[in-house]
Amino acid sequence: MKMSIHRHQISRRSILAGAAALGLTSTLAACGGSDDDSGESGGPVKLTYWSWAPNMEKVAAIWNKKNPDITVTVSKQASGGEIVSKLITAKKAGNAPDLIQVEYQSLPTLVSNDVLADISKYVGDVKSEFSEGLWHMVTLGTDAVYSVPQDSAPLMFYYREDLFKKHGLSVPKTWTEFAEVARAAKKAVPDAYLTTFSSNDPGLFAGLAQQAGGKWWTVDGGGKWSVGIDDAGTKKVAEFWGGLVQEGVIDNQPMYTPAWNNALNKGTHLAWVSAVWAPGVLISSAPDTKGKWRMAPLPQWKSGDNTTGSWGGSSTGVSSDSKHAEAAAKFARWINTDPEALAALVKYPAVYPAATKGQSGDILTTPEFFSNQKDFYTTAAQIAGTTAASAWGPNVQTAYTAFQDGFGGATKAKKEAQFVSALATMQKKTFDDMKKQGFEVTEA
Repeated sequence: MKMSIHRHQISRRSILAGAAALGLTSTLAACGGSDDDSGESGGPVKLTYWSWAPNMEKVAAIWNKKNPDITVTVSKQASGGEIVSKLITAKKAGNAPDLIQVEYQSLPTLVSNDVLADISKYVGDVKSEFSEGLWHMVTLGTDAVYSVPQDSAPLMFYYREDLFKKHGLSVPKTWTEFAEVARAAKKAVPDAYLTTFSSNDPGLFAGLAQQAGGKWWTVDGGGKWSVGIDDAGTKKVAEFWGGLVQEGVIDNQPMYTPAWNNALNKGTHLAWVSAVWAPGVLISSAPDTKGKWRMAPLPQWKSGDNTTGSWGGSSTGVSSDSKHAEAAAKFARWINTDPEALAALVKYPAVYPAATKGQSGDILTTPEFFSNQKDFYTTAAQIAGTTAASAWGPNVQTAYTAFQDGFGGATKAKKEAQFVSALATMQKKTFDDMKKQGFEVTEA
């Protein structure tokens, strides 16, 4: 099914309108970086790359060996909100690194704070290497390109094949069937659940909303933002999961805790809605279940549809402070499109490449934990191609914090109505925060 992507034709000036209101003094012209890619003394260009991915320095070492005139040094950083805050501070001081690992949801925040350069003239022609939905994430629907996609994180449905067979459960193709399977699982194994709704990681909820058509942030050509976190698609997701938690057929405990690990390992959680990186988590969280899981496409809201959301993923951007923008863009292109680089990304940081050619069997081998599913990555590539375009905004962290606060209380209370009210509060806090920051914003 071909995805319909809602595009916004906005200028960099428009997206920086809110940044101007925050008192940032850097100019638009500075965002292109310098085209002077010679070293200060005629020697090699030296670039710094902020990344949190493990073993990224091993990938950079391959580049450095082949390109002695442009050397890249990896500086290990924390991920999430910590690196975003650190980058904004560095930008204000005029010393942001040349290259940056950028999570897709953080990109609008960094653009609105003038951290990222538009590198379209250096990498715009690699668009065909990626799915339409992923490319949209690094362009914000404009002609500008703020980074090159690195890894993809499409959502999928993971289930215990042995337990499904034992209890006569079928793999759900729609969310209606998912609810029916949750009820059947609870009836068959009273002390178990199909899965849990967790309030400690808003990324999963965002991905589920994305699949349902949610557009949390949109921006028009004049730089006016619209916040619609409580839109119809997202409300449908909140009501669905809130109803199952209230009914008692879905667990309400958070992920990534010892209790959650034990539930996966002992089989009292029979499934997990997760992303393509799940096998790596299961190795440590459920070591006794090797070879017992299978992966299938995410259930659909309408029978016959073929769309998924994403949970995570990152890209490689060039900072507006870099004096060697062209050289940095060459590395960003290489690391995310060159076959040798893609193979190294899989081998060392263990990422699922965003480039479609990196999702082939030539580069990826069946995860050891899923040795019983030889078509794992063939299926994953098909699913990745159906990823809906996300709609991120400049204050994602505010929305995520509001999710954890509001949905944390709702999951404990096990009340569907509180899920809906938590969503409304999430909308209000996000809208109010943007207005306070000086963005021109309306509610969708």
